[in-house]
Amino acid sequence: MKNAQLNAISPLDGRYAGKVGGLRDLFSEQGLIYHRTLVEVRWVQYLAQHPGVDGLGPFAPPVNDYLDKLLADFGRDSAQAVKDIESTTNHDVKAVEYFISQQFGEDADLGKIRPFLHFACTSEDINNTSYALMLRRGRDEVMLPSLRTVTNKIADLARKTADVPMLSRTHGQTASPTTLGKELANVVHRLDRQCTLLAEVPPLAKMNGAVGNFNAHVIAYPDVDWAVASQEFIESLGLVWNPYTTQIEPHDWIAEYCDALARINTILIDFSRDVWAYISLGYFKQAKVENEVGSSTMPHKVNPIDFENAEGNLGIANALLGHFSAKLPISRWQRDLTDSTVLRNLGVGLGHTQLACESLLKGLGKLSHDPERIAADLDAAWEVLAEPIQTVMRRYGTEDAYEQLKALTRGERIDAERLREFVDGLDLPADAKARLRELTPSTYTGLATQLARDLDKYLG
Repeated sequence: MKNAQLNAISPLDGRYAGKVGGLRDLFSEQGLIYHRTLVEVRWVQYLAQHPGVDGLGPFAPPVNDYLDKLLADFGRDSAQAVKDIESTTNHDVKAVEYFISQQFGEDADLGKIRPFLHFACTSEDINNTSYALMLRRGRDEVMLPSLRTVTNKIADLARKTADVPMLSRTHGQTASPTTLGKELANVVHRLDRQCTLLAEVPPLAKMNGAVGNFNAHVIAYPDVDWAVASQEFIESLGLVWNPYTTQIEPHDWIAEYCDALARINTILIDFSRDVWAYISLGYFKQAKVENEVGSSTMPHKVNPIDFENAEGNLGIANALLGHFSAKLPISRWQRDLTDSTVLRNLGVGLGHTQLACESLLKGLGKLSHDPERIAADLDAAWEVLAEPIQTVMRRYGTEDAYEQLKALTRGERIDAERLREFVDGLDLPADAKARLRELTPSTYTGLATQLARDLDKYLG
């Protein structure tokens, strides 16, 4: 395994192999072969129990048990056997059919199944259903749990820092204060909403023959309602039936899936960059790891490498997901093969997202906020109180309130005393002036603390 990692072209199978194991089980060549085998076996089992398909079933319990065991015992040796057959057939799906047939040996009952293996199917019936199963499992078993773990980690930090006042920066300039927790809560709400949308993308599949019209099915068994049978079979696998296709399921749902995941990744890129910047400002400190080196020449460095790695991997993932979304729904006439090699890379796009999640969790685990540094920035930015002062002046009818504060503060550093002198000279009710005099950058945070504390009310 070490040699394989050293010689792998893809870092997902080399340097980072240990971090994407759950996806490898699903999206590797072995994973694809297993799911193809699963669909072939379940299809023949479905046909055997259908009352309109004579000559095949119903299967005796030992036959169904044997087929189930074939799937339960499927492993590396089984996948290699399929690959060995493919080296002769030069057809990967047909190799699966031949592999299953070989497992029947000389058993008479099992031998009756052979003519019905891959019955009335085109390869795409097996492939589209297999990829739908793989993508559904990849989302539900790996991606969403990882993404929700990241989201929950950020949410925990948002709750802990709900009341930590912090200077905002719009356009990179000082702006109305917020709290650290509220800024993190913004990210959590975005991620939660997009994860819900990803979870709701329906995994579509079809089982309708060479050009989507059940041609072979009808000629063999004209009295069977094949549209109903196809729907029953697809839904028995936990998928959603697509009634209208060419030879291929058109992959629109895969585009929806990739777009949904890419939106999540974009939010995480935004988050990674912001955290990187807050580390640069000193708002966040990073825990030192014993024996870890930050720079080959500067011993003092504790670099934000986890957030940088996350950003890089999210970018790679989105480049791939964007191509999948743009390319997969396009196929010449009833079928071309350009989707085949693209579909084989779906796990790569998910893998780089998974790798980014691992980096983010590691980075978040090292973070602690520095309240003194955050407070120092606030205390040096009294000019941000120009907004509340001019707003209160407007409330009491001052027509040129904005212009007065603009003249006083725009591009200028203002201290507490200068602002209080200005407030003292205003024609405002005494209680309004007192409230403005007591205001500081750290107390001018509106509902930020409450919004951060109420986060759970607004999550799906």
